[in-house]
Amino acid sequence: MPSSVRQSPFAPFRHRDFRTLWTATLISNFGSLVQAVGAAWMMTQLTDSATLIALVQASNTLPIMIFALISGALADIFDRKTLLLAAQAFMAVVSVLLAVLTWQGWMTPVLLLSLTFLIGVGQAIYNPPWQASMQDLVPREDLPAAVSLNSVGFNLMRSVGPAAGGIITAAFGAAAAFAVNAVSYIPLLGALMRWHPQTPPPTTSPEPFVAAVGAGLRYVALSPNLMRVLLRGALFGFSAIVIMALLPLVAKEQPQGGSLLFGLLLGCFGLGAIAGALLSPSLRERFDNENIVRLAFAGFAASALVLAWTESIWLHALAMLPAGASWVLALSLFNVTVQLSTPRWVVARALALYQTAVFGGMALGSWVWGAIASTEGVDVAMAAAAMPLILGAVLGQWLRIPEFGTVDLDPVNRFQEPALRLDLRGRSGPIMVMIDYEIDQKDVPEFLRLMALRRNIRRRDGARNWALLRDLENPERWSESYHIATWDEYVRHNLRRTKADYETYQNLQALHRGAHPPAVHRMIERHAVSQNDDLPLLGKLELP
Repeated sequence: MPSSVRQSPFAPFRHRDFRTLWTATLISNFGSLVQAVGAAWMMTQLTDSATLIALVQASNTLPIMIFALISGALADIFDRKTLLLAAQAFMAVVSVLLAVLTWQGWMTPVLLLSLTFLIGVGQAIYNPPWQASMQDLVPREDLPAAVSLNSVGFNLMRSVGPAAGGIITAAFGAAAAFAVNAVSYIPLLGALMRWHPQTPPPTTSPEPFVAAVGAGLRYVALSPNLMRVLLRGALFGFSAIVIMALLPLVAKEQPQGGSLLFGLLLGCFGLGAIAGALLSPSLRERFDNENIVRLAFAGFAASALVLAWTESIWLHALAMLPAGASWVLALSLFNVTVQLSTPRWVVARALALYQTAVFGGMALGSWVWGAIASTEGVDVAMAAAAMPLILGAVLGQWLRIPEFGTVDLDPVNRFQEPALRLDLRGRSGPIMVMIDYEIDQKDVPEFLRLMALRRNIRRRDGARNWALLRDLENPERWSESYHIATWDEYVRHNLRRTKADYETYQNLQALHRGAHPPAVHRMIERHAVSQNDDLPLLGKLELP
């Protein structure tokens, strides 16, 4: 259903930290776009290969597919501010190196792709903690507007940055464009250093990195809403990247084409994106999320067909406007949906997987459409990319994008670690948990329905070998059982419980007919029996 409450698109600017970081990001985005124009145009001067030209775009997107999940796991485990600073510093150093090598005349196609790939690595490390930090900068109700404003900021610079990049590249060369990008990192580095986010104190020891990656993959895989967003996002990225990947060739094919025309076409794309971001709140009032996504797919397909079937510069410029609007409408809506469909403990990993899907699609699409353009021509590649875009709109019939705020994913914060009588360590395990219920026969269908939900919740939050047992001699007795690797993991498992999950727990409690609440048995497993007790009672001295 469309939203009934309209939030101001500028509401996040009420928060000082958001204003400061947004402004600094604006400058950094300007430099990145100037650099992108310089790199894309320089490749057209170094080679005539359409594949290599398209791979400039892929070199920026492929690292996000490869490294985003790693960054997301780190962002959910460690301090996000530190990750943000490290990523920005790394990109600044690579940008300086890119400028120096180009100025000296040592640049080659392979070296250019390698250095732009490294900048993409820095961006891959930066994006998940930055996106996840939105909830540290603004309250939940302002989150959609904050994500849209980030898109507005980027695309505001897209409307002027590429044109500026084209002018700088034409007048002073690609080295100057790369130098501008290197300088643009300074304000954002300063703003990040001055930012002091309020983070809650840790309640458990940090989750091991490999386990954290697995937990993120497991959570998303067991969340149907997130999987739908990832699939539609990957298809959109794969198809829509055709314009960004082949636009240098579109500009180059024009008799009066050049880096300036390339920059101006990108500027039109940016203007369309700004319009899309500003229109997004009113569109959400009138249409549900799925219809907005369908509109974005169809709008981008129409733009690609215009670029394929016309040769007029003016028509190309006009086609970039709906392309930009469709781009920001789809990707910002996907982003917000992921954030509002994911609890805080795993939000960076979910965003990382979303970015992996989208940018992985973009990287694959850059290669596919570049290869088609090399053999069949740019027009054929543009027209071919419109087909999966139309398919993406049709797929909404089966893979609908969920609405915002349909479930409460705030932590329930009701878990209290039990008083143990064994001398347990955090790494002790494996832990087996059994919960006993007494269920009337008439309530069995509803009980089984709730247990199906419970199973998914348990597995999503880290439980293994989940099972539901029924007593053969006393069929009203049921037992839920599952395993957790260590005691620390068990504590984390319970702290991950959301208010939406707690509703299922309360409904199960209501079906229980015992005189006392369902009995919970927490046990440590032994797969070998030794003569000595390695877990003595607390407070007891074990004598040899």
